[in-house]
Parts: sequence; structure tokens; C-alpha cells
Amino acid sequence: MKHIIILGDGMADLPIEKLGGKTPLMVAKTPHIDALARDGRTGFLSTVPGDMPAGSEIANMGVMGYDVHEVYEGRGVLEAASMGVELDDSDQAMRCNLVCIDGENIKNHSASHISTEEAHALIDFLNEKLGSERVHFYPGVSYRHLLVIKGGNKNVSCTPPHDVPEKPFMPLLVKANEPDAKETADLLNDLILKSQELLASHPVNKLRVENGKDAANSIWPWSPGYKPQMPTYKEMFGIEKAAVISAVDLIQGIGVYAGMEVLKVEGATGLYDTNYEGKAQAAIEALKNGAEFVYLHVEASDEAGHEGDVELKIRTIEYLDNRIVRHIIEAAKQLDEPLVIGILPDHPTPCDLRTHTHDPIPFVIYKPGVEPDVVEQYDEESVKEGVFGLLSGDAFIKEFLR
Repeated sequence: MKHIIILGDGMADLPIEKLGGKTPLMVAKTPHIDALARDGRTGFLSTVPGDMPAGSEIANMGVMGYDVHEVYEGRGVLEAASMGVELDDSDQAMRCNLVCIDGENIKNHSASHISTEEAHALIDFLNEKLGSERVHFYPGVSYRHLLVIKGGNKNVSCTPPHDVPEKPFMPLLVKANEPDAKETADLLNDLILKSQELLASHPVNKLRVENGKDAANSIWPWSPGYKPQMPTYKEMFGIEKAAVISAVDLIQGIGVYAGMEVLKVEGATGLYDTNYEGKAQAAIEALKNGAEFVYLHVEASDEAGHEGDVELKIRTIEYLDNRIVRHIIEAAKQLDEPLVIGILPDHPTPCDLRTHTHDPIPFVIYKPGVEPDVVEQYDEESVKEGVFGLLSGDAFIKEFLR
């Protein structure tokens, strides 16, 4: 059998008053996912341990079956792997957002989803002004970038900027968790404050403000770590050929460490306007060309949740259903082996909260020839009747691959 996981990042939610107490998954028209639920088996999965932050890196590694307590080293190191940045054992890598500061507050975590072209100009400028033999900025996609500190101490507390929209930034600056980490914390805070001085007058930001857009007027480094020791999917599950498809460096980096082929799709943005059909076609071609396992990740619903945009979140879920899942179901009929399909998010990103939560997420596993459970549609309420109940750890991936 061949296997594909289609993951709608942040797709799950909490009941929303304006939706009559329903969630976006309950309201969205998802006939193809619902068909998989009717013909498959469902349940809940706890993707993030209660003592760890509910970040996409931890949640996706949990979905994929990794013991996150053993292998987690922050998202920066994963994004470095995706970007081809070689890290020494003492290098501290961190995600480095371009954010918008409005007065004393973090207005948003993405500088209103600044374009990659604009962002690269700003990151290159900061590397010229603030970079050194020890400090290096690497440009990524949109607001997502990489900061590497040689000899940095990872024992610092950093606040993910998507967790604190409209909150004052000064109390959220980096804090040392031990005396030896104070030098690193001071360095990072100095970089944040100097970036604000430098970026305020940059031509890219002047033009953005003139056009009524948010300025990308500060960096915000977070999620520090060192190079992880992660087993590959071949070592864990005996899978010889696997592929990952995502617009997000973080997910691509997990794929690199998992020994998967990273498939780049033109027009994949990480937003609602991503190339859904292109991602579906890349997955289909990979399966036709011998891939035993494909991990297809779509970021759009998560970003809509962070923006608190209920209507957009519903639309992204419907896009996932009609523009990806439908094509995968149709293509499965033409494959030379049966295709097992898994549908799930990595974590909830409730629109009312605009950040991730630890709540278990609903999942579907469709296996040809396996007797379905009683669930008729896919959402947070319906799968309470699912045969799997609540799974945790690597139980989901083992059942999926069994």
C-alpha cells in the first residue's frame, strides 16, 4: 500500500458565536473529506505534550511519530535544514520573524504577510549592518527567516510573536534561563532594538507605509536550538522512499531530517492563495513515481486563524477539500497500489484566540477494504463517535502505516 497524509495546518477550532456555536470545520462544505470519513475510521489525536509549547514544529513532528521530548530542538534548526544552512554543533539557530511594531505593541507577527522580495531586501540590509562572524541572518519566505548565533546559549526564553498580537513588546524581550545564557539574551535583545532603529527608515518600509501597509519594522527571534539527532523514516518505519510537500521551511526541514525528498511547488505561498492544485499534482506524481509515503502540508488555515478571520478560515478548508483532497481521491483510482489517506490538522488555531492550543485534533484514516466506523462527516464534534477514541504519541502514525 501507498500512504498520504494531507495536513491542514491549524484547521481545528473552538465553537464560534457568530457561527451559531459551530466551528469552521462544521460549517465548511467538505464533501470529499466527509466521504473519506464515511468510508474510513476517525478519532482524536493529542499531538503536543502538555509540558511543551503548542508550536507547529512540535505538532507536526508528533503527527509524524517522533518522540518530541527526545528530538525537539526548536524550529530554527529545522528551517536551517530546509534552507541548506549547515550548522556546527555549537551554532544556535532561531526562527527570525519580521514583525510590525505599532507604538509599544506587536501589531502582528508577519508584517501583514510581507512579500518575499521585500523581506529579502530587509534581511540582507540587516545582515550588512548587524551581521558578523558570530551573527548571521538568512532570508527565507515572506516574514519567516533564520538567525544563527555561533556559540549561542539556547537556554533563553523567547515568546512566539503569533501568541501575543496587540501586546507590549518590551516585557516580552528575551530572558535568560540561567546565568550563562545572559550574554546570549542581551545580544538578542540588542539585535531586536537595533533592528527597529535601522528598519524604520528603510525605503521598503517607507514605501509600504505610503501604500497603507504595515511596516516590517522589527525582527523577532524565537525558538532557539542546536542541530537535532532525528532518525529517518527508513530507520523508524522501513520506508525507503518518502516525500514532503509544503511552502513552509519548517515542514521541509522536518522532511530533510526524516530522509524525505522535499518537493518544491511553484506558487506555494503558505497563505490562502497557495497553489493547491500544484501541491496535489506534485503528490500524485510522487506516488506514481514510487514514493511509499507523502506528507502534504497546507499552511493556509493556520494563517487565517492567526488573523482571526473566520470567513477566510472556512474558505481555506473548502479549498483543501475541493482543490487537493478531491484530486487525490480521483488519482487513487489510477494508482497501481491501494492508497491509504489520512486527513488532519496538526493543532487547533482558534480564530477567537488567534494562537495555537493543546486541544486534541480530529483525524480520519481511510484504508481501502477496512470496515468504517459510524462517523458520517469530519469535524470536531462528529469524530467523538470515532472508533479510535483519543490517541497520543506515535499511536496515530503506527495505525496509519499498519
